[in-house]
Amino acid sequence: MKRNDLGPMAVDRRDFLKFTGGGIAVLVSLKGTEAVAASLEQQRGYPDDFNAYLRIGEDGRVTVLTGKVEMGQGVETSQAQMVAEELHVPLDVIDLVMGDTGRSVYDAGTWGSLTTRVFGPALRAAAAEARVALLELAAERLGVPESRLKAVDGVVRVTGGDDRVTYGELAQGRRIERRIEGEAAVKAVEEFRVMGTSPRRMDAEAKVTGAARYAGDVRLPGMLRARILRPPALDATLVSADTSAAEAVPGAVVVNEDGLVAVLHEDPEEAERALGLVRADFDVPAPEVDNDNIWDHLVASAPRGRTGDERGSLRRGESECARIFEHTYYDNYVAHVPMEPHTALASRTEDTINLWVSTQSPFGDRRRVAQALEINEDQVRVLTPYVGGGFGGKSVNQQALEAARLAWISGRPVQVMWSREEEFFYDTFHSAAVVTIRSGIDDAGRMQLWDYHVYMAGTRGSEIYYDVPHLALVNHSNGDAHPVATGAWRAPGANTNVFARESQIDIMAAAAGIDPLEFRLANTSDPRMRSVLEAAAKAVNWTPAPSPSGRGYGWACGIDAGTYVAHVAEVAVDERSGEVQVQRVVCAQDMGVVVNPVGALMQMEGCITQGLGFSLMEKMHFRGGNVLDRNFDSYTIPRFRDLPEIETILVKNDDLTPQGGGEPAIICMAAVIANAIYDACGARVFTMPMAPEEVRNALSARVTP
Repeated sequence: MKRNDLGPMAVDRRDFLKFTGGGIAVLVSLKGTEAVAASLEQQRGYPDDFNAYLRIGEDGRVTVLTGKVEMGQGVETSQAQMVAEELHVPLDVIDLVMGDTGRSVYDAGTWGSLTTRVFGPALRAAAAEARVALLELAAERLGVPESRLKAVDGVVRVTGGDDRVTYGELAQGRRIERRIEGEAAVKAVEEFRVMGTSPRRMDAEAKVTGAARYAGDVRLPGMLRARILRPPALDATLVSADTSAAEAVPGAVVVNEDGLVAVLHEDPEEAERALGLVRADFDVPAPEVDNDNIWDHLVASAPRGRTGDERGSLRRGESECARIFEHTYYDNYVAHVPMEPHTALASRTEDTINLWVSTQSPFGDRRRVAQALEINEDQVRVLTPYVGGGFGGKSVNQQALEAARLAWISGRPVQVMWSREEEFFYDTFHSAAVVTIRSGIDDAGRMQLWDYHVYMAGTRGSEIYYDVPHLALVNHSNGDAHPVATGAWRAPGANTNVFARESQIDIMAAAAGIDPLEFRLANTSDPRMRSVLEAAAKAVNWTPAPSPSGRGYGWACGIDAGTYVAHVAEVAVDERSGEVQVQRVVCAQDMGVVVNPVGALMQMEGCITQGLGFSLMEKMHFRGGNVLDRNFDSYTIPRFRDLPEIETILVKNDDLTPQGGGEPAIICMAAVIANAIYDACGARVFTMPMAPEEVRNALSARVTP
């Protein structure tokens, strides 16, 4: 498979169909497919004309134009599998053009585990419709009814005869457009030959050999490297900047316009040296918020709250409880720390501008750049090479605006590649948050009351699949209250909500003297949740015992992106130091039909590994608008020595269309570790990350139900 061309070609949307040339083109509108209609609310902004597009050329190759991007999650391969399955072609004849606003069709962004479950059905429909068109053409050409034809590996053959015609021959010299307005007939699971298998990833060789190109690898003639003047704090205001000394550096181009002060040079080290000669004065407000008072600040700043899910009566539920539990859970700011820092290269040609960006949102970047430069969107083209990790952090891309402005001003290609310090400073962080829960059980250990309030994390992951008759879920969220920028962070908000919910569930189970798995099973009738819990229990050969048992086992479960997950973790706690070693994690996941099993398992393993970080060690320190963590000397992420034994289980559910796989397995990690800590030593930790200090405090308190 070939990646999209990284050349400077620019094609605006009005010329889109002209660009495709001859061959068979199939267009699909996501808004016309029932399978994805319910999910479109999460992807606002889709046009009404078409979103999924593929073309079969005269050479028999299949070109797929997609606004999705490949940032390590494997969708380059899984999207090709879906097309190959429905179109009956080998994988190696498929060329993907990904995240190129000049050639791809509009897409809101690659996030939310939406690629397979929302875009996938439209892509499959396009391929299925193309197959129908090819069979119609073959019937006409070969003079036989369609019922006698069969498509295999890019060739239409006559059943019981020798006549055949290739896709390329059918497409040659013709231009045929097909538009799908409703549902195309796609294959049933039992017919799959490509979906459900795990071919070698299409990007594997390029990434292993170093041939894969990222935004930082793109070079253009006359390209300048930018170093930008940064404030000492995010809320600081530039008062003045003396750039005269920097302007005297040979080869330096100095920009000082509308608050943007930068030095451009062909040599990045010379640009850095020249930037050091700039004398700047900033107005820095006195800090009012820091790590010590952030939660009080967030609760005080929160709106009254909006009630989402609500049933029964909290007052009645309270009267039916034998025991009531009230607890508060806390979460800190967390950085994305992708392997590849934010990078962008911009090149101006007369009144147009092309950008190569490490982004999850190429069309969003196009819009923002056009607005910043006060030009039309069709004058901006964003190309997305491989992206070295995003996790939500490359949804909004300041570096693209910086590169675009500098290239527009200087008239030369300009690359902005953030340093690791800039990456930390300008990251959009996982939101600090507070959750309060008041819950209760009756004498039989049945849940009767659930009064849930979440501050600043949103409601993702807060849903209740337990059979509690009296509940209210109240959301108190206001993004303006944060002293630093916040944004999507792999299953945004769900990590906080599941940590709080599943910890509270364990507290009630322990108080009732009931095994934590049995308590969950006794309190949920949801068949999918029961199936993943039972699959995980079977994998660990579970022996019931109420917590704390001293064994160090924890349970947690949740729902994200349409996927159900259940985790079991085994930990060891050093009660003197407070250190926690996660020794084993088992994760069972029901994600419906699985397009690529190995790809799904890799995503689960990645989620579990990343989840170790925010659960046990990751915490961004700040004072006002000053981000104090600027590198890995103070910000800790998991190392190889921290990794547990990981076992992943895909629970078969072919009755459900493919669901999300990029985020679900991360949402339970903090909860399952917290519950395992309690089972090991009877210490309940209410704050993430559960660093040694927090564990020692919990050990001292020995919180009991």
